Amino acid sequence: MKTVQKSTAEKLLKIKAIKLQPSNPFTWASGWKSPIYCDNRKLMSYPAIRNFIKVEFARIVLEKYPHTDAIAGVATGAIAPGVLVADLLGLPFVYIRSTPKDHGLENLIEGDLKPGQKVVVIEDLVSTGGSSLKAVEAIRRDGSDVLGMLAVFTYGFPHAVQSMKEAKVELTTLCNYDAILDEALQTDYIDESELKTLQDWRHSPENWGQIIKKAKR
Repeated sequence: MKTVQKSTAEKLLKIKAIKLQPSNPFTWASGWKSPIYCDNRKLMSYPAIRNFIKVEFARIVLEKYPHTDAIAGVATGAIAPGVLVADLLGLPFVYIRSTPKDHGLENLIEGDLKPGQKVVVIEDLVSTGGSSLKAVEAIRRDGSDVLGMLAVFTYGFPHAVQSMKEAKVELTTLCNYDAILDEALQTDYIDESELKTLQDWRHSPENWGQIIKKAKR
């Protein structure tokens, strides 16, 4: 029987929501060079896959957080999956902006979230964890309680794991970096030599681009 991690990895690679290019790295917005790129917004274009994500997220909420009062999506990538989960569970939905609106009510949280409500946060991707934890802080400042965070995928950077721990946020993901590499290797998407490159990157992603440059000289 396939695990959720394996099934999710298969789906992300199949529709190229995750791409692996060890020999032709991507450049992230942060400037980091990376052999992997993740765009989980693509999931919403595939009905069967978005339904799988919705059902698995809902299952986790029911199993781990049965007293959830509301679902919160982190803008913009987690708004759509968050709405789907909230709809399936019959729960209110709100979303958290990266920055407050610069007009009107200047909201950071969009929707009707009441103080004291128990909230599960939905993310599409957790990388450094910075934007995810800002959303958690906004909810807590508003007087609500964050029960946990669910994400489709995480790179599992050690500093992100530590930040979540320090913020007392329980993160549960449908897929992670190791599951992607395992699936990619089993399906010949990558070979053993590329696997080592991908593993090295995760240990020091901020410095990996410089290391690769020096190795090519």
